[in-house]
Amino acid sequence: MTTKPPLSEAPSAQALATRPLSPDTLHWVELLSDGTHVLIRPIGKADAELERNFIRRLSPQSRRMRFLGQIGEPSPEMIRRFTDIDYEHDMALVALVHRDGAKQEIGVARYGIAADGSCECAVTVSDEWQHRGLATVLMKHLIAIARERGIREMVSIDLAENGAMRDLAAGLGFACRPDPDDAMQVIYRLTL
Repeated sequence: MTTKPPLSEAPSAQALATRPLSPDTLHWVELLSDGTHVLIRPIGKADAELERNFIRRLSPQSRRMRFLGQIGEPSPEMIRRFTDIDYEHDMALVALVHRDGAKQEIGVARYGIAADGSCECAVTVSDEWQHRGLATVLMKHLIAIARERGIREMVSIDLAENGAMRDLAAGLGFACRPDPDDAMQVIYRLTL
């Protein structure tokens, strides 16, 4: 597999804005803070079982932070929505490693474009891979793609108690405000 340049040497804005994106057209190999190399690429339909296993491995706390509540077994419809995306209105980047001779999903960042032209984003990292810089790497790539696609604002709605998201959002330049509809949540906004 050919290694694409890291984010700092990523393809130009025009190249990404005009290139059709898919799991086969774009990827990066990134180095985490612990020295582990991970593959980052768009998610695809063929990743359904990887995505299902990724969600299954999340701790109850990580599931609650990601889905703003508890979920059980991910439904086939949920997995389809998470992996069968159009790459124009939706984008999802998956982080992969090889463990015990098999490919394993360890993180995912995604956005969906809203009617007003902004996009709502989310990022999730497997519990055992947290605190290694993976969420930052995923979000930087996602932000770059959104910018290059002409999206003007990125929004994330999270539980107010989610300290990891608060730190990540602040580090990436998102502004934070309370959710006027739910005192348990906050809304992060980033102008692109």
